[in-house]
Amino acid sequence: MRHEFQPGRLIAGLVLMLAGALFLADATGEAELPWYALPPIVGGGLALAAATGIATMLLRRRRRENGDRTGSDG
Repeated sequence: MRHEFQPGRLIAGLVLMLAGALFLADATGEAELPWYALPPIVGGGLALAAATGIATMLLRRRRRENGDRTGSDG
């Protein structure tokens, strides 16, 4: 059984992987990252993921409602 594609979760995963990679680069000494850089990256990425998830939900709901109306007529 296939599942629905959820772009909000994809964005959240990519942002958290980026934050992890940045943290790892800072921990190994390959990059100098100020301590206050990661919270805005993670917070902004999660906000973007939430907005994407809400937009996806609204679009799917609209598509479902339009499909139900046309399907019940004929």
